[in-house]
Amino acid sequence: MTLLDCAGKPVDLHRPRVMGILNITPDSFSDGGVFISRDAALERARAMVAEGADILDVGGESTRPGARAVSAQEELDRVIPVIQTIAAELGVPVSVDTNKATVMREAVAAGAGMINDVMALQDAGALAAAAALDVPVCLMHMQGLPRTMQQNPRYQDVVAEVMAFLQARVEACLASGIPRSRLLLDPGFGFGKTLRHNLLLLRHLERFNELRLPLLVGISRKSMIGAVLGDAPVDQRLSGGLACAVMAVERGAAIIRTHDVKATADALCMAHAVMKCEV
Repeated sequence: MTLLDCAGKPVDLHRPRVMGILNITPDSFSDGGVFISRDAALERARAMVAEGADILDVGGESTRPGARAVSAQEELDRVIPVIQTIAAELGVPVSVDTNKATVMREAVAAGAGMINDVMALQDAGALAAAAALDVPVCLMHMQGLPRTMQQNPRYQDVVAEVMAFLQARVEACLASGIPRSRLLLDPGFGFGKTLRHNLLLLRHLERFNELRLPLLVGISRKSMIGAVLGDAPVDQRLSGGLACAVMAVERGAAIIRTHDVKATADALCMAHAVMKCEV
């Protein structure tokens, strides 16, 4: 697949693309509370597009380890005004980061052109909702739930097990009427995985190309980077995040989800130039 149709706003995947993160939450691990107002969110959305974001991912519920759950109504109250405003003003597609069927439906009605679901459409009604909405869906792997996922995650073979889970979710989507042309996959860095699990997933990311679907990778500012860089705090993880982004693209990732749009867009532009250069 080289063209992702996000409700009339296409994204060409012939080159690596950048998904800018816009958390409308008080408790996300990196930017919780910063963009909770619509004006602040819109200002950040404009800035990310100017910096090179190809997609904006809007989320109203934190999925950091230990984060509290929020109701569908609370999530709607946070994201719908922002999605409506961004979709009307900016030319890039808006993705909604949610696992709730109600939020998916309302977000797409408000202008979202993509669903990014950390639960891979496993929540009640999510599969049917996604099938009816006719927009691309990213299926992510997570062992456990956000509140408990980092409590001793275990795998015999993390790469094989994550791939098997994602293949099973693809088959469930196909059986529900969602075509392959609307599916993307995310191995879920940091979601129910130790540092070693995350490093192994990145090292062997090219194996996920066997699933023949675009890969979305989100590693930006995550604890795996902090751990490798000597317990670096969140605001000192940019260099590590850029290294991960480039390695992910070299191994086949189509979209990099990031807080640091300008630096990531520049790094991917350079990586792509090298990768496409022929003798």
